[in-house]
Amino acid sequence: MSLPDWLKPVEELAASVEAEDLAPRFPHPPPDARPAAVLICFADGTDGPELLLTQRATTLRNHAGQISFPGGASDPGDADAITTALREAEEEVGLDPADVLVFGTLPTLWLPPSNFAVTSVLGYWSAPRTLEPVDVDEVGSILHHPIHLLIDPDNRFSVEHPTGWRGPAFEVGSEVPLWGFTAGVISRLFEKLGWEKPWDDSVTRPLPELL
Repeated sequence: MSLPDWLKPVEELAASVEAEDLAPRFPHPPPDARPAAVLICFADGTDGPELLLTQRATTLRNHAGQISFPGGASDPGDADAITTALREAEEEVGLDPADVLVFGTLPTLWLPPSNFAVTSVLGYWSAPRTLEPVDVDEVGSILHHPIHLLIDPDNRFSVEHPTGWRGPAFEVGSEVPLWGFTAGVISRLFEKLGWEKPWDDSVTRPLPELL
């Protein structure tokens, strides 16, 4: 399995990007933060390059319906963040770790609400197939979302949380938009890669009450 040319810039960026580039407000986790990892899984889909995303079950008490990367907290037996990300992806959506080419990691970032120290693992899935949720209590649905739709300015806007927090968001066809930590990482990663198209961040929508 080899990395396609369109992902080479992502591999190169991973070697040089700083935490401040991806999370300018809270780049560095405190010592007591709990280790966690997510899998940023790229693939060549039927509609071009795509990202694998999950939508959390709407019955969850926290972050119901939120769009995120597969991933979660590290287990004591996990050797590293890569092990965590691949294990979580297999448990959540049935993605076989043997099918994923890991080609880098991003700097570990702090997720203040849950006090997680999150490492994003970069992976390429060379032979994508339609996946179904394995852990239905955790995952409501799976999105194989084309990157060209994510960077379309018509699908980009800002959201405002009731607390006053404001950040980038993406329309992905779900009741809850892609926002928060996941949207921030995608937005800043695409900007650094030069994939971003000019969009109007003054267009602001409130978050749905489902949250």
